[in-house]
Amino acid sequence: MNIGMIGCGNMGGALARAITQSLHYKNDHLSLADAFPEKATALAAELSADTADNITIAEFSDFIFLGIKPQMMAGMLAEIAPVLAARAGRQERFVLVSMAAGLSVEKISSMAQGDYPVIRIMPNTPAQVGQGMILYTANVKVSAHEEASFVRIMENAGVLDKLPEHLIDAGSAVSGCGPAFVCLFLEALADGGVACGLPRDKAMLYAAQTLKGTAELVMTSHQHPGALKDAVCSPGGSTIAGVQALEESAFRAAAMKAVAAAYKRTVELGK
Repeated sequence: MNIGMIGCGNMGGALARAITQSLHYKNDHLSLADAFPEKATALAAELSADTADNITIAEFSDFIFLGIKPQMMAGMLAEIAPVLAARAGRQERFVLVSMAAGLSVEKISSMAQGDYPVIRIMPNTPAQVGQGMILYTANVKVSAHEEASFVRIMENAGVLDKLPEHLIDAGSAVSGCGPAFVCLFLEALADGGVACGLPRDKAMLYAAQTLKGTAELVMTSHQHPGALKDAVCSPGGSTIAGVQALEESAFRAAAMKAVAAAYKRTVELGK
């Protein structure tokens, strides 16, 4: 199986690293392209992959990952559209895999100038370490075999969840944008520790491991986060005093507004 990645930025690079770990068969092959060739070259050296240009990836890849910004998608797809049309004319199978925020499957097909198999994914950066949350949807042109192959090559990226397309943008506002929100909280938590006298490296370790462990506890215990919060809050204790301070600063409202703002902007990018 030939897999091509057009765009080796933060998200494309994260997925390329995860995909490399899933290439179990000797005929599996990954090629990388980027508008800045040196970026593709550096990543290819790290992953023992090949570099190529957009046309070559469009010509030979079974899965063509489109890891570029929404604003650049139309121009890039116009560039490779003749190659895709020629392949379709020869009845060659290929799947376009878009990770562009806000661009629907229908819009990707329109930009590619053909009624092609398209999988739309919304991954997040923890895919780089195998802990990603990858939302995806596929049009009817994608066969069951192709979908199964896609799931296989993504298996080391993290958790995959298939969603109806009308929910993808909302899901992305939580999991796609969420790592930035989480890192902001993690940094603030560590800063609070430093303000209380902790060395920076200790504060960062404690904050990061606490977020990681708490997320695992939520996932494995299946308890509501509110119940887990209550279990830490002793009457009149330190934790409830901290929770009160967060509530006074509208912490939860700010988090909800962040997701809503991200969703609004994602929808705007698709127009």
